[in-house]
Amino acid sequence: MKGLDWPALVRVGLHGLGLKPDEFWALTPVELQVMLGAAGTDKPMLSDGLAALMAAYPDKTKGSENG
Repeated sequence: MKGLDWPALVRVGLHGLGLKPDEFWALTPVELQVMLGAAGTDKPMLSDGLAALMAAYPDKTKGSENG
């Protein structure tokens, strides 16, 4: 997975959106995404997606490594 391009995000937030640094860092990723106009591009996770996610990352039971 590719990491976030923080210099570009800060540049867009401060210069493109005109945010102050404290305003930028107080945003959640979703809020920043909405401000950048990228909201609504992903579809909601349906039951098939949730089942796949649960299969890929199952909960650990008590007595296991970290439980």
